[in-house]
Amino acid sequence: MAYTYPKDNREFINLLKKYGDLVTVEQEVDWDLEMGAIVRRVCEKKLPSPYFKKIKDYPGFEALGAPLATYRRLAIAMGLGSDASIPEIAEEYVRRTTAEPIPPVLIDRKDAPCKDNILMGEEADLFKLPAPMVHDGDGGRYLATWHFVVSKDPETKDINWGMYRQMVFDEKTMVGPVLPFSDMGKMFYGKFVPKNEPMPFATVIACDPLSGVAASAPSPIPEDQFAGMLMGEPVELVKCETCDLEVPAHAEIIIEGEVIPNMMIEEAPFGEYTGYRTSPREPRTVYRVKAITYRNNPILTVSNMGVPTDEGQLLRSFSLGLEMRKLLESQGIPITGVYMLPESTHHLVVVGVKPAYSGIASQIAGLIFGSKLSPWFHMVIVVDHETDIYSKDEVIHALSTKCHPIRGIHKYDQAPGTPLNPYASPEERKWSRGAKVLFDCTFPLDWPKSDLPIKVAFNTVYPREIQERVLSNWKNYGFQD
Repeated sequence: MAYTYPKDNREFINLLKKYGDLVTVEQEVDWDLEMGAIVRRVCEKKLPSPYFKKIKDYPGFEALGAPLATYRRLAIAMGLGSDASIPEIAEEYVRRTTAEPIPPVLIDRKDAPCKDNILMGEEADLFKLPAPMVHDGDGGRYLATWHFVVSKDPETKDINWGMYRQMVFDEKTMVGPVLPFSDMGKMFYGKFVPKNEPMPFATVIACDPLSGVAASAPSPIPEDQFAGMLMGEPVELVKCETCDLEVPAHAEIIIEGEVIPNMMIEEAPFGEYTGYRTSPREPRTVYRVKAITYRNNPILTVSNMGVPTDEGQLLRSFSLGLEMRKLLESQGIPITGVYMLPESTHHLVVVGVKPAYSGIASQIAGLIFGSKLSPWFHMVIVVDHETDIYSKDEVIHALSTKCHPIRGIHKYDQAPGTPLNPYASPEERKWSRGAKVLFDCTFPLDWPKSDLPIKVAFNTVYPREIQERVLSNWKNYGFQD
C-alpha cells in the first residue's frame, strides 16, 4: 500500500508552503556566498526552508535551501503531518523499513521529467548550473550538497546511492572525497581501480525527499529498494543517457559520467558536517562529466554543512540510530530505544536498556562499535529503562549522576574513524584513526536494593492518586500547560 508522500521536489515545496514551513525569496540572490549564508542562518535558527526564485547569472533556475533540516520537515516528507514527535517518526520509519524490500520500476524516457532537457558532449557544461559558493574559504563551488551519487557493482550488480560531496573543477570535471570504507569507495577502489577501468556514475540533485532519506541511510538494503519501502510503492527510475545506470525519473537535475581511476585533483577545504573546516586541500577522486539532463525551470537543492542542525546531521543521526536499534534488537538485547542526537553531528548515541544482567552496557558498546556503522560516531551513552532517551535533560542528569568517573567510562583506542574528526590529531585524520568511549549510566546490579539511590521526580516520589489529582487540577491552579 502506497503511503502519502510528495512524489517530487515540487510537491514537497507545495507541502512546506501549506504547513507554513517555507519562505519564498523573490529578491535575487547571489550564488557566490549570499545563498549559502542565508541557508546557514536558516539551519542555525531552525527557520522555514528558503525557496529562492531568482539566482544571479542563472535565469530560469531556482533553489530550495535546507530541505530536510528539521524533524518537522522530515515528518511532512513522510506524510505524517507537521506535528509528529520524534518517537512517532522513528516508529513509523522502523515499521516501513522492516517490511519486504520494494524493487524500483523503470519508466519510459518520455514520461520522465528529468529528461526535459538533455545536454551531451560539449553542451554538458557544469558552469551552466548554479553551483553555490557555500562558505567563505571553501576550495570551490559545490554543486552537489543535497544529492546522491548512483553507482553499480560490476560483479554483483548491487546498486548504491550515497552522498559524496562534489566540487566543480572545470566545465567537465568534479572532484571530491570517496572514503575507502564507504560503499562506493569499496566498489571503486576494490573493483575498478585495480583494472584501471573508469566507473560510471550519475549524480542526482533535488530528488523527491524520501529518495534523499534512503540515500543517507546506512541500511544494507539497496537504496533504490529502501526508497520504495519508505514510499510503500516502487520508486520510478529512468535509464541514463550514457551508461546502464538508472536514476529517479522525477529528480530535477542528473549529471552523468565516469569516475576516473588512478587520477587525483586537489579538492577542499570545505565547511564540514562536524561544524568545523578540518580537511586540508588534497588530491581527491575525479568525476568526468559526459551528460547533463534536467527538468524545465530546475530547482536545485542546497544544504549547508556547519554547526547543527543541517539535514545531513539530522538524517544521518536519525537513520544511524535506528539501524543500531535494529542491530541490537536482532541480538535480543532488551533495549528500550536508541537515539542519536543530531546536535552531536552524529557522534553521540544514547541507548536505553533494561539492565537485565551485569556488563550489558559493554555488550551494547561492543556490538555497535564492531558494526560497519562505527566509523561515523565515537560516543555511546547507555542509560536505564527509566530514562527518556529523547530528553536531553534526563540524559544529562543520568550522565552526571549515574556514570562513575572511573569504572563507568570505558575507552577504546585504535578504532576506525574519519579524516574529518575535529578532535583527532592531523596524523590520526590522515589515516582515519579514531577512538571510542562508552559512558555506562546504569547502577551496578550487585548493589543491595536498599542502597540504590531513589530518583526524586514528580513521577517517582508521589503516590499515583496524588499525581492524578494534581494533573487533573493543573489548569484550575492557574497553569496553562
